[in-house]
Amino acid sequence: MTTAPLGGKGPLQNGPNENGLGWLGIVRLGLVQSAIGAIVMLTTSLLNRVMVVEYALPAALPAGLVAWHYAVQLSRPAWGHGSDRGQRRTPWIVFGMGTLALGAVLAVRALGLLAARVPDGSAAWGYALAILAFTLIGAGVGAAGTSLLALLATRVAPGRRAAAASITWIMMVAGIVVTAGVAGSMIDPFSLARLTMVAQGVAGGAFVVALLAIWGVEGAPPLIAAKPSADARSAQAFGVALKMMWADTAARRFTLFVFLSMFAYAMQDLILEPFSGLLFGFTPGQSTKLSGVQNGGVLVGMILVGIGGGAFAGRGSAGLARWIVGGCAGSAIALAGLALAAVIGPGWPLAANVAVLGFANGVFAVAAIGQMMALASADGGREGIRMGVWGAAQAMAFGFGGLVGAVGVDVGRTITGSTPGTFLMVFGAEALLFIVAAMLVLRGAARPAEPAAFGGEPA
Repeated sequence: MTTAPLGGKGPLQNGPNENGLGWLGIVRLGLVQSAIGAIVMLTTSLLNRVMVVEYALPAALPAGLVAWHYAVQLSRPAWGHGSDRGQRRTPWIVFGMGTLALGAVLAVRALGLLAARVPDGSAAWGYALAILAFTLIGAGVGAAGTSLLALLATRVAPGRRAAAASITWIMMVAGIVVTAGVAGSMIDPFSLARLTMVAQGVAGGAFVVALLAIWGVEGAPPLIAAKPSADARSAQAFGVALKMMWADTAARRFTLFVFLSMFAYAMQDLILEPFSGLLFGFTPGQSTKLSGVQNGGVLVGMILVGIGGGAFAGRGSAGLARWIVGGCAGSAIALAGLALAAVIGPGWPLAANVAVLGFANGVFAVAAIGQMMALASADGGREGIRMGVWGAAQAMAFGFGGLVGAVGVDVGRTITGSTPGTFLMVFGAEALLFIVAAMLVLRGAARPAEPAAFGGEPA
């Protein structure tokens, strides 16, 4: 039996129109996101634990390397602009996945040199190789991730953007979960040889999955939301394209929204489990389960937007803006609840509060990604650089957010001497950031006549 290409209609495609990406194509792009998540989990989570626990290396080493990989992702606009100029996303995705896989393998090799602890210069070479490896990891995530989002923006019809964002991000989480389970079972009893074998298997397997998943999906040059001047726009120099993108009020406002909301999102990453232990007496196992409750809430929120987002498709990007505002407002309310919990203590329903926080986070995050697609496709020929700028803003927010949250708790406890008071201030600050982010979205939605505004239709 024959089927139509992924870019067109067919029995398996059920495409939204002649040139739109159908559900099968969206799922295949979700597999690429799963592959990215699998390798990132290996390098930023598993290697982190192995460095600190099995090899007793300073905790600052993996933390610094992870921060460096976020810093490298500030190059996302350049990767996106490169895919704009070529009017093809697939080569950049394949290049990014290959770079990411190579970085993961080199990171494990660097661990072997760092763990040797022999006076022959191995450690120095190990540090150099580790920095190179995480540079490749950051560059690979930036090139593949930015180009993948740009491809979604150009090939997914407006009515399916919320669902596409939900599908791809849920599949990324699934890739992380599956890889964690498989790698965890294969790595015991632990040895460097086993770790190397697992890392090579995960990196190689993820690259092959991504390669097969992306093959043929892009098809002909994108036609959805394309404009007659797209070729001329994509041929512009990087500096000119970046300046013109930044001159767009809606795009500039959305960049600030992405940074503020993701900064607030990341601030609680490193302090929620210590919070539950310090003020509620949770054991490490109970704190880990609490984190699972939060992630479960995130998934439910993502699924809700994926299913319900289509109901607002006829209202354009205003529908997604409402989901974003609702998610940000819900996150602010949940964080205000955690601030109260810091004062009230063990009597507070902490698990339910954290579940609401996760749910609201999932709602705003997926809706924001759908909105990214809408705003990126509003300027045909520059989808890549727009996605790159927003990806760089997110990377910067994640890199600094967790650090600011953790340092804020340490400094606050030192200055005030009050653990409850410190968490009250930190969670309150996070809630305030989410409110400001929601106001940015509302401000855009209040200007429907403005081209490509948050709540208006793309020009």
